[in-house]
Amino acid sequence: MSSAHPAGVPDAAHAPALRGALTAATYTYDAVGDLLGTTARLALARNETTPALRRTTHGSPLETLVRLFLLQTEVDRAHADRALPGLVGALVEGGMLVASGGEVRAMLDCRPYADDDRDWWVVSDLTPGLDGQLIRVAPDHVLGVSPASTSLAQLTVREPVARALDLGTGCGVQALHLSGHADEVVATDVNPRALAVTAFNAALNDVRVDVREGSLWEPVGDERFDLVTTNPPFVISPATAEPLVYRDSGLPGDRVVETIVRGAPVHLTDGGWCQVLANWAITRDRPWDDRLAEWLDPGCDALVVQREVLDPASYVELWLRDAGRHSTPGYLEAYDDWLGWFEQEGIEGIGFGWINLRRGGSARELLDWPHAVEQPIASAIRDWGRAVRVEVALDDRLVTRADVQQETVGAPGAEDPEAIVLRQQTGLRRARRVDTVEAALVGACDGELMVGQILDAVAHLLERDPEELHTTYLPVVRELVTDGYLAPA
Repeated sequence: MSSAHPAGVPDAAHAPALRGALTAATYTYDAVGDLLGTTARLALARNETTPALRRTTHGSPLETLVRLFLLQTEVDRAHADRALPGLVGALVEGGMLVASGGEVRAMLDCRPYADDDRDWWVVSDLTPGLDGQLIRVAPDHVLGVSPASTSLAQLTVREPVARALDLGTGCGVQALHLSGHADEVVATDVNPRALAVTAFNAALNDVRVDVREGSLWEPVGDERFDLVTTNPPFVISPATAEPLVYRDSGLPGDRVVETIVRGAPVHLTDGGWCQVLANWAITRDRPWDDRLAEWLDPGCDALVVQREVLDPASYVELWLRDAGRHSTPGYLEAYDDWLGWFEQEGIEGIGFGWINLRRGGSARELLDWPHAVEQPIASAIRDWGRAVRVEVALDDRLVTRADVQQETVGAPGAEDPEAIVLRQQTGLRRARRVDTVEAALVGACDGELMVGQILDAVAHLLERDPEELHTTYLPVVRELVTDGYLAPA
């Protein structure tokens, strides 16, 4: 990383003492949630601080830390000294705090964060736009834990690995997650300030992360990893305004995502995963999946899931607000320029979703799936990666997965249903319309009979030719395994 220490980021040498103070104050995700209560917590998620301010007036160390870091308000110096004993002066000198007139204000956010296994603290730049304040963020702004970073964390396959890469680390929250199941974690970014924040967060949470400065794959040369996870700066914009490093790559269109996807295979070990949270352009007269399929390496299994599509106007409004541009001079001109650029490029929509690559196979599925899924979705991604490599034969025994339910549709009292649907209750929660043979086969898969035996029995019941059912339905059985309805016994 850069040898110069970016302004406003404290030296990592202060991290152990800060960790001790935060621990002593029980400044944890659950404790803060209990302190604020549901109403104030939900209001803060909407960037409104008043309900939380009303809940934190007694000056305890926990309340002081919440007011200082989460609510971004001044606190009494004596309260700050009690919450951060012996640290206020050092954090002021390091740029994390500023003291004036007997009061202390935070210049960085420091918030508790947690998953099912452990608690962390994540330092980042202050949340812009609290209580409707119009604040334009700096070009090197280091974003904290966001809905996008949470989505990526829920997507990432959590299996023990030797080496993991957080490409475009930002504040380092993915690196913290990776440290729980990877022997070595490398984190890269083009923003030296982000790397300084990541290094501080690693020290604050007592984990080891190798931080490296550089763009895309350049910082890792020809190194290989068992897992790559990335939430790149994927915003698709004309780059006519000053870019924000955390969201704007400087590359045209969705080229940054394409570059990552095309470059990933040579950086993966056999069986290694690359998981990307991304936007992509949906262009005039071309299906989105046809365009993205060109990016995929034939030597990788690929599961691409489009979760949402925004029209150009909604997309522009979203990201102009993100930059604090709404209701400011130049907003309408920027809006018009962006829409004009979309028209010029033939972009009629913007897709958001997941790109999952696993080295060593050739299976592909590009799925438009805006429906509700079970979170975290990582286990379903992992299971898909295993299932696509299962070879199903007539002498194999399969079981119906426990979460699969059958639904029938038809008029009340009708002898035969109009439709039969298999529906998953977990993972992607897929639904599949099936015929009588498929429904009977899935219902009979309990691990006792072979696939061929079940098809023979169904053929007898329906007075069908067994060989014809073997030929017709063995490929269907393979699909049912890949899609998660059936699994090897």
